[in-house]
Amino acid sequence: MEPQNLTSVSEFILLGFTADPELQALLFGVFLSMYLVSILGNLLIMLTVSSDCHLHNPMYFFLFNLSLADIGFTSTTVPKMLMDIHIHGGVISYTGCLIQLSFFSLFACLESLILTVMAYDRFVAICHPLHYQVIMKPWLCGLLVLLSFIISILDSQLQFLMVSQLIFCSDVEIPHFFCDLPQLLKLACSDASFSNILLHFTVAIFAGIPVSLIIFSYTQIVSSILTVPSSGGKYKAFATCGSHLSVVCLFYGTGMGVYLSSAYSHSPRNTIVASVMYMLVAPTLNPFIYSLRNRDIKQALGSILRGTPSFQVG
Repeated sequence: MEPQNLTSVSEFILLGFTADPELQALLFGVFLSMYLVSILGNLLIMLTVSSDCHLHNPMYFFLFNLSLADIGFTSTTVPKMLMDIHIHGGVISYTGCLIQLSFFSLFACLESLILTVMAYDRFVAICHPLHYQVIMKPWLCGLLVLLSFIISILDSQLQFLMVSQLIFCSDVEIPHFFCDLPQLLKLACSDASFSNILLHFTVAIFAGIPVSLIIFSYTQIVSSILTVPSSGGKYKAFATCGSHLSVVCLFYGTGMGVYLSSAYSHSPRNTIVASVMYMLVAPTLNPFIYSLRNRDIKQALGSILRGTPSFQVG
């Protein structure tokens, strides 16, 4: 079969999870429930943060944007996956594949950067508490989030260009439930060696640097906490970081599983399972992690659910 120019490829076939109708029905119910919980949970976090004046500080401002990134992250792939399971088949247009890949890259990178910014916020709060209000000015918080969006867009466009330059054979089948970049590189009829090198480079830059900064921040945080004389003070300091550290481990742990399985595993099923953990399980658990471990969030949520918000509009 002669390779064709990418513009002549009109669609890709997503093989998804399984062809078993009974198992598909079970997966549809499970994934739909998790998706709704994820969306509602993150929307509730955003509503809580925006409506309670006691939560109008840098930490919760970043949490608001993290929930926004979670909603975009899951909504990029999961609704399409649910539709494909429901109709027992998966087809996505070439244009739709590029759009899905772009938004997936954007929100994945954005979440990584927001988590990095949140680590910096905790670093300043614990290691430099007396200068926290001076350093974490509203304009700086806004600038950090804006830069995160800009960098994420650049990463997204880079991956878009990577795929748009590839040549595919017709009737390509993607052994996944969404347009996964490593799988697309494996299906390319043209030489994708440069794109593979560029993929590893972008992962090293857009994931390696944030992870390094988070590790450095928590190294400084732990060193600072260990100097606190009282055990109560140490516990309070650790408690302010517990939720963020849990979300970081969940996001990067599952993300590393996806990257390794996509790049080095020969089993599509392992890649799909890792992707579900990364794209659906982690965003679903994030609202619970922050709401169950955070006293301020729980109090604000209680006020909203009782219909007696503890704030004044001003």
